[in-house]
Formats: sequence, structure tokens, C-alpha cells
Amino acid sequence: MKTRAEEFAGLSVAMVTPFKDGKVDLETLERNTEFLIRAGITCLSPVGTTGESPTLSHEEHEKVITTVVRAAAGRVKVMAGTGSNCTAEALRLTQWAERTGADAALVVAPYYNKPTQEGFYQHFKALAEAVEIPICVYNIPGRSAKNIEPETIIRLAELPNIQMVKEATGSMDQVSRILAATDLTVLSGDDSMTLPYMSVGAKGVVSVVGNIVPQDMIALCNAMLNNDMETARQLHYKTFQLCKNMLGLSTNPIPIKAAMKLLGMDTGELRLPLLPLEPAQEETLKETLRQYGLL
Repeated sequence: MKTRAEEFAGLSVAMVTPFKDGKVDLETLERNTEFLIRAGITCLSPVGTTGESPTLSHEEHEKVITTVVRAAAGRVKVMAGTGSNCTAEALRLTQWAERTGADAALVVAPYYNKPTQEGFYQHFKALAEAVEIPICVYNIPGRSAKNIEPETIIRLAELPNIQMVKEATGSMDQVSRILAATDLTVLSGDDSMTLPYMSVGAKGVVSVVGNIVPQDMIALCNAMLNNDMETARQLHYKTFQLCKNMLGLSTNPIPIKAAMKLLGMDTGELRLPLLPLEPAQEETLKETLRQYGLL
């Protein structure tokens, strides 16, 4: 089943934003970018939820996008997070990403103000008509407080520039409804749902755990795209506990930053109101990393 943005099939990584002494650590960001590109991923996705976008200034947000686009240098796709609960702000960030050379924009559902379904539609329509790069609708009601209903996404699919959906609802029914009614490219927004979503036609994942085990997530996506269910199941079970810990031990990106610090890939710094893992949580994480063979 061919979908609208097949070039984004496979593993996209929801990148962390490294901090050092309270400031964005561009050197580590470039190093992490290179690590992921060398692993063979499809797409880098900076300044989303995992990238702590709500605590970045506009200048920092733009700087992170620019740094990743320049470091990628066309070797992989870049899908920059440009969402906001203010349509004018989301529009400005999306236009910035396009001018900087990003290949697509990841636009989260407007959060906190809880728009109507018509409000969701008008928000994404305004962005889609203002830029030429593809837009990925990021539906994560656990963060945004309201679901973009399948009927609204199906309606949005009438706009040529709306090409992808990052589904973080955990609902197989919602994913199935979208795939049955549109040619949108659906990407999982939850690592542990990659296999289930791809089994009904999703094309990949925007992954948190891909920051540390990109090869395994690439292999899982490739197995599903090649209809090798046995290999995919083995990789699903192998990665499952690590995936669950990244979102279950504490709020994302607290666990993934802790894991990256333990693996020498990041400083582990967070910005308030996010705080580091508690000691007991960190021990659980260490044990999971040991069992996986990473520590």
C-alpha cells in the first residue's frame, strides 16, 4: 500500500536537545547527529517532545534546527518540530524550518487551549497553505489534552501538503481508520507500538529509543516493511522493555537523557520543570541497559 510520503518510511529519531551549564550544547548535538546518520536512520527529528521544545527560546529552537540541518548536509531527512498552541507561532517556526532547509515539519496538536475539531483543522490548514515542505500532524493527546479525531485527520488529508501523521494515541482503531480512508503516511509515536501499527500499514516510527539503539529499530522497521514477521517479532520482544522504560520510568525525555549520559552520549542535563531520575529509577534503568547488553 503506497502512501503519500514513502521517503520517510523506516526509522526517524526524536532527538534530545543536549544542555551544558544550562545552555544548548551544539557540539554534543552535532556528535549525536553524526552517530545517528552513521547508524543508517531515515530521518532526524529535532525539537519535538523529546527535544524539550517547550523550554527552548525561539532563538534556541531555530539554532537547533539549523545545526541539525547543516550537520545532516542532505545525507538523511530532517523533520523539524515546529508546533505550538499558537497558530501564528507555529507558522513562523514552520516557515523558518523551510527556509533553513528542513525536509518536513512535525507539528504537534495545539496543546493546553484544547481547540475544537474545526480549530484543529483550521490550524493545520493555515500551515499547509503557507509552506511547501510536507507537514506531519503529530497527534499526542496525552500531552496536548485532546485527540485529533480520525474524521478530522481524514479531512486534513484533502490538503496535499498534509502528508504524514505521527500517531501517539496508542489506538489501533484510530490508526486503522486513518489508513483505511487515506493515503497518509502513518508513523508510530510510541516505540513499543511500532510493530502493531506497522502490521496494519504504518510505515515506521519516530523513535525515542532510537537515540541509543538505532540499528535494532532500523532492523525492526525493515523487517516489517519486508513482511518478515518472525524477525520483527524477535526485535519487538528484544526492544520492548527498553522502550517501555524510556516512557514509563518517568516523563520523556528524562529516562532517555539518563540512558544517554550512562552511555557517554549526552550530559543528561534537563531544564526545569523536568528533574533527573530518582536513584531507584536510575538503578532500574541501569539494570535494563545491562540486560540489553549496553552496559
